[in-house]
Amino acid sequence: MKLFTLLFLPLALVAGQDPLQQLVKLAKQGNGVITLDPQTFDLLTNPKRTWSTSIQLTALDKRRKCTPCKQFDPSFNAVAKAWSGVPAQHRNNHFFATLDFDNGQTVFQKLGLQSAPVVYVYPAAEGPRAPASGKVGPLKYDFSNGFDAAPLAESLSKQTPIPIPYREPIDWSRYFVIGLGVAAVLVTLRFSAPILQNRWTWALVTITVSLVMTSGYMFTRIRSSPYNGGGGNWVASGYQNQFGQEVTVVSCIYGLLATSFLMLILVVPRQTSPSRQRVQVYLWTGVFMIMYSMLVSLFRIKNRGYPFKLFLG
Repeated sequence: MKLFTLLFLPLALVAGQDPLQQLVKLAKQGNGVITLDPQTFDLLTNPKRTWSTSIQLTALDKRRKCTPCKQFDPSFNAVAKAWSGVPAQHRNNHFFATLDFDNGQTVFQKLGLQSAPVVYVYPAAEGPRAPASGKVGPLKYDFSNGFDAAPLAESLSKQTPIPIPYREPIDWSRYFVIGLGVAAVLVTLRFSAPILQNRWTWALVTITVSLVMTSGYMFTRIRSSPYNGGGGNWVASGYQNQFGQEVTVVSCIYGLLATSFLMLILVVPRQTSPSRQRVQVYLWTGVFMIMYSMLVSLFRIKNRGYPFKLFLG
């Protein structure tokens, strides 16, 4: 008789406790999340409850192979942890709980659940927080926004006494990548500074941009011209038409013409060796004549009937 009294006296004492105080104690023991079984589920969803609750119904056992359950569980716990930090007068009016399938198969059957995870929000049934419509049935969370914690917190905040103060955790890996990128840029600038500060670098960039633009780049971009025509044709007839490939060819011709001219007037006269100077005169004069001949030939193709040519027909 004494043994019977010792075993069932604690249960009797717990049974005599106020349901709200029991839930507060269970939530404190679970670090903000009540671990449910059929009995505590009935206690939490008491028809005369003055509190609201968010319940995660899941299946985390490895045998169940529920990958979505494992993906969503950290988000639910993160939102519950954020709620555990609010003042007690608000925290004790809304509870977070988890019921695993292996601990509450009868509850899953009663609710008609055949998949997991599922989140039900039970509003308060009595008291000042009870819905004016009188509908106190569970509300099902919509997973259309995924398993992230932020949309979950935003949705559940509609049923909590105050909004859930959830904040996304700091993504230190992102800041590390950004810092590493900034450091890489600074190091690159450090070693490339002499090149960037050299006037010949900017002269080359300026000349290249000028050649491309004067060869018709913007003309083809504005008109959305194709890169070349059908059958491998890359020269568009007429002055009002131009293919993208023409821009490349014309800019290269202009560049080689300008280079050969500059070599003849700036570099060749400074050669101290007569033989080297003679070779460079022949070389750059030949380049100039051939490039100019190609330019005239291109002009003949675009302007049908142009009678003149240099070397190339």
